[in-house]
Amino acid sequence: MDIEYLDPDSPDVQALIAASDAYYTDLYPVESTHLENSEDLKRPNVLFVGCRIDGELVASGAAKILQDDISYAEIKRVFVLAQHRGKGLSNKIMRYLEGELENRGVTLFRLETGIKQPEALGLYRKLGYRERGPFGTYVTDPLSVFMEKYVGPET
Repeated sequence: MDIEYLDPDSPDVQALIAASDAYYTDLYPVESTHLENSEDLKRPNVLFVGCRIDGELVASGAAKILQDDISYAEIKRVFVLAQHRGKGLSNKIMRYLEGELENRGVTLFRLETGIKQPEALGLYRKLGYRERGPFGTYVTDPLSVFMEKYVGPET
């Protein structure tokens, strides 16, 4: 279950992205989904990783390094196929992304997730993320939860 960088154009990655899109659009109306497409995932400021079990791609996660009000990384596309949930794969992907981002000098991580995903909210809280208001181009949405985690030195 090693983490690897993903090619957004490969067929197995496209299948996982389609499964992820279907999952989120079943939970939320389109105006409340903020999904990165394949082209977005190819940008040079994006880390896009996944995890395989017995050769099958079963989980993914991405991070976009951004500069808005401050330099930060936005965590995106954390998703695990239903039959592989509960195995700690999201945790593993999150820790990998955080480590890679820290190695690149990024000390602030932000994310948007939904209120209908208690497992995701629990994981993010366990990893030290705290709720905050909308950031970047997001607007207040009753179905969204905005979170961040700072890992730099204390000031």
